[in-house]
Amino acid sequence: MKWSAEKAWEWRKKTGWLLGFNYVPSSAVNSTEMWQAETYDGETIKRELEIASRTGFNSVRVFLQYLVWENEGSRFIETINNFCCVAQNCGLFVMPILFDDCAFAGKEPYPGPQDPPRPGVQNSGWTPSPGPRAADDPSKEHSLKKYVKEIIGAFKNDKRIVIWDMYNEPGNNDRGAKSADLLEKAFGWARETGPGQPLTAGAWNDEDYNIYCLELSDVISYHDYRPPEKSRELVSRYKACGRPVYCTEWLCRQNGNDFFNHLPMYGKEIAGAYNWGMVLGKTQTNLNGETMFGKPDANPKIWQHDLFYGDLRPYNEDEIEFIKGFAKKI
Repeated sequence: MKWSAEKAWEWRKKTGWLLGFNYVPSSAVNSTEMWQAETYDGETIKRELEIASRTGFNSVRVFLQYLVWENEGSRFIETINNFCCVAQNCGLFVMPILFDDCAFAGKEPYPGPQDPPRPGVQNSGWTPSPGPRAADDPSKEHSLKKYVKEIIGAFKNDKRIVIWDMYNEPGNNDRGAKSADLLEKAFGWARETGPGQPLTAGAWNDEDYNIYCLELSDVISYHDYRPPEKSRELVSRYKACGRPVYCTEWLCRQNGNDFFNHLPMYGKEIAGAYNWGMVLGKTQTNLNGETMFGKPDANPKIWQHDLFYGDLRPYNEDEIEFIKGFAKKI
């Protein structure tokens, strides 16, 4: 059953303000490489979550991968638990994402060694979860249901998990309304499991199925890569829903969507915000998103996402100090 607004606000008071980031370790090109046992890089994860904690962050949003669960079962759950232990030791709550329609590599997810990143192209290796083939196959419904129930069931009373993000950008990859069925079923399966954490799915454009995300969610989440004046409009729109609001993706420096402009606004107006990226790596998310559409650029003057180089030097020292100062106030 969907939480009442009163329950959502009661939960919000206990949780506090979430200063978060979207995370893929610098050694992984996508969620498969991040999570599968043969490439899970615990040392890099520990090092990078520690620098995030020292910068002032208290939460991390991560993309799970149905294919890894399908291949590894309980071993995948053990890997998630390991990640949560590292995050907890760094003072970070975890927001896992169960499904995702983003498919920038133009491929279905696949196991084993992943293709290396293409030079000059952001997110060139990113694959969806579960991918159109599984999402559209009626014979896969039982497995998809089991995935949701096993993952959430294993952590439904775990205080390390702060929010369940059920579906990242449903309808992306030209899926449109075809994702609505899995979106609704995922929420239903999760609620049957009885998690102690709220459920959400972020609105990311103005299509009708994004309104459906808001209707299903216990707490409101959305994505915002827009300039400051447009961002203020989004804040007003989602606050009108009468529930705690979280911006679960933001940071597009070339649009003025940056820490200096947006963190003060978010800190005043909503319950938490998760910028995209932490350490520059295989996803190459410092590059402009337009590089995914035929405009490679290996050396941008302004980084779109990410805060640190691979050796953990800050991209912008003033920015890091600003984030640290903001974190002390929340």
